[in-house]
Amino acid sequence: MLIVAALGGNALLRRGEPLTAENQRANVKRAAAPLAGLITAGHSLVITHGNGPQVGLLALETAGVDGADLPLNVLGAETEGMIGYMIEQELAGILQGSRFGTLLTLVKVNADDPAFRKPTKFIGPVYTEETARTLAAKRGWQVAPDGDKWRRVVASPAPQAIMEAEVISLLVKQGVTVICTGGGGIPVVERDDGSLQGIEAVIDKDAASALLAEQLDADMLLLLTDVDAVYADFGTPNARPLARLDPTGVREDQFPAGSMRPKVMAAARFSKKIGRRAAIGRLEDASAIVAGEKGTVFTTAAVRAPD
Repeated sequence: MLIVAALGGNALLRRGEPLTAENQRANVKRAAAPLAGLITAGHSLVITHGNGPQVGLLALETAGVDGADLPLNVLGAETEGMIGYMIEQELAGILQGSRFGTLLTLVKVNADDPAFRKPTKFIGPVYTEETARTLAAKRGWQVAPDGDKWRRVVASPAPQAIMEAEVISLLVKQGVTVICTGGGGIPVVERDDGSLQGIEAVIDKDAASALLAEQLDADMLLLLTDVDAVYADFGTPNARPLARLDPTGVREDQFPAGSMRPKVMAAARFSKKIGRRAAIGRLEDASAIVAGEKGTVFTTAAVRAPD
């Protein structure tokens, strides 16, 4: 099968962990093994990934250097290259002789997207509320609570088109495992003359991955994270994993805001539109999820989510 596999931020950096090259490489090394297992099993793989901590830290670093206050779209391109390099190198170390390629990916968004008026996407390190508010006043940021910590928030417009989808498809047909659409891709808007211009935003990685899977006509969308499944009544004594979900019955208000809701909605959109499986589960369980043995699978043959 052709599988689009999206790595959650935990695959690159665990919450609260220092953003060092050593930590990132150690996490990518752990992520490479289950991904390599899918390739060894004969699947074609397109890998996407998050970049929230990395792009946020780069923004913080460049803001302190005169003349180096780079926009988020440029920083997104930088992180795509850095993270793709690490993933590609670790996979190549396991599957010697296989072909891999990292591709910087432009993703078109609508300049009038309402997300630009209400930033919600978390990027960068976590802070105490006091530190976050101090940085916001100093840098002109917007900040918001993220669990028991605070982080910077930026605009996250909906992806409209993956501009390199055709190139990615050609590479896949030649047997290349492609790492692309990192951090949701590089956000661009279309000018009146048809040319593309970068814009200050960060696109949701799961939404972009679902759109990419749709444009590639993929057989499956696999959203890999650090939890074993989607849960009903999450955070309560009645919490229970959902093995199957009917995408036609999924609503946003059925799942808590934050990291799981975008995954659920992205999986439901792909499965409903393409009529193929999407799944959410733990990175280490990737092969078992594809086999239908673990995780939450979105399929029209499944039961509806509980209200």
